[in-house]
Amino acid sequence: MEQDKKKKDKQDDLIRAGIAGASYETVQRYGSAAKEHLVGYSGIDNESGTCLQKSLKSIQEQGTNDEYAFSIRQQKAGWAAEVKDTASSNAENIIAGKSNRKIRHDDLPNTPANHPLYDHVEVDADGNIITGSGSQMKFIGASANDPTGAGNAERALKKLQSKDFQKYIDNDVTIEVPKDEYQQMIDKATEEIGSLQKQLEKARANGNEKAVASLEKKIDNLNKLKKNLKPSKLTRKQSLEAVDNPELSTIKSVANISHRAGIKTAETAALIGGSASLVRNIVGICKGEVEADEATKNVAIDTAHSAAVGYGTGFAGSAIKGAMQNSTSEYTRALAKTNVAGTIVAVTVSASKTLTKYFKGEIDGTQCLEDLGEQGTGMIASSMFTVIGQAVIPIPVVGGLIGGMVGYALSSATYGILMGSLKEAKLAHEERIAIEKACEEHIKMIREYRAQMNAIIEEYLSGAMEVFNESFSGIKDALEIGDVDLLIESANNITTSLGGNRPFESMDDFNDMMLLGETFKL
Repeated sequence: MEQDKKKKDKQDDLIRAGIAGASYETVQRYGSAAKEHLVGYSGIDNESGTCLQKSLKSIQEQGTNDEYAFSIRQQKAGWAAEVKDTASSNAENIIAGKSNRKIRHDDLPNTPANHPLYDHVEVDADGNIITGSGSQMKFIGASANDPTGAGNAERALKKLQSKDFQKYIDNDVTIEVPKDEYQQMIDKATEEIGSLQKQLEKARANGNEKAVASLEKKIDNLNKLKKNLKPSKLTRKQSLEAVDNPELSTIKSVANISHRAGIKTAETAALIGGSASLVRNIVGICKGEVEADEATKNVAIDTAHSAAVGYGTGFAGSAIKGAMQNSTSEYTRALAKTNVAGTIVAVTVSASKTLTKYFKGEIDGTQCLEDLGEQGTGMIASSMFTVIGQAVIPIPVVGGLIGGMVGYALSSATYGILMGSLKEAKLAHEERIAIEKACEEHIKMIREYRAQMNAIIEEYLSGAMEVFNESFSGIKDALEIGDVDLLIESANNITTSLGGNRPFESMDDFNDMMLLGETFKL
């Protein structure tokens, strides 16, 4: 029984290493995206060696004046919106695998500050400005007499039509506004155009050429504004929060990206852990060691556990990777390119289980240290082999998964051999003979087990081979395309063929059951 438990623990460690490996590409992308927000806060990009003219931290530290506190806060919010929008845009480009980067015009090298038309431009992978990418950001329209901000959009649109802003209209400049006020501004512009067109018809009917020219100009300006207005990445409330509490604003942005990474890696981990558990439990059913209903429950539990580990790997891994990537230490930045960040969760889970056993008295101190050493060396090797696997097999998830599992298995095996050698050096001659005898018995058991499995396949599974082939083909396809519903359907076909009950038909069914708040019985 104890041997089975140890075997299960090793299998679980291997699965966690595989999950960490499969999460490598996601953790790298989302971690790099998170780093953009850390740069936006500090104003320092340690990876590229550049410093921003403005950062959330420096904006907050700028002085204020009680007499003009409202206006100064709104002006700071506009600057903070530029910084946050830059970080958010670049984060999304990184996640999407795009090489373009958005940059504040003031942060361009060897370029005068305060460009008359553009706050932002986009650059390609070589740092060249992309023609037509310039944009202006305007978080205007707030009033101390309107604390709710209900009239912000209308006031902003009115200001944009004033003489001071005519240069943006004349030069066809894209104007980014608070995303929560964008639609209100578009609707208000449409309404004003309709009203002006009615006035234009009357002016034409009356032959008032001066009024006609003035109204046509206003209508033309509003149509250009409608075309050039774009929603920024931030709401006005978010821009103010970035001024008042830049640390919290940054934490929220990093957490949001990390959560998205966690959801993505949880899906992959569920497929990995669920499929491994499915195979393990099918073997158990065939050997008569587990009933079909119990096997189904085991698969569901293992799948949920793997999904949780996967979420933790993606969430924590991305946040840690982002921080490591912008570290002042060159060594730490180099480590960020490996899978160390994604492996931390796997190591933590494995190590916590070993320490729990030690504190419960299930293992002694020596065994505890041996297990921790095996897990540590195994996971470290896993993180390195993940990078190798991803390079050799440049397919997201697949290369990292194989590399991670191979690295863990090889390192664990090597560690076991080394520990065995250290122990053997202390064994007496008689004990060596006893161990050799035991090894011979284990070899016999392995041969008997193989013969038993061959007999099971020939006698028990032959009748259901067609169902198994179709189902495992479906599982394989599901793993390749990331289709959770196909995986569930294929697993259900095996369960049904073995006399079990179908607990749920799709991932949506499973989610609905989990959200009911009732006892989940399989």
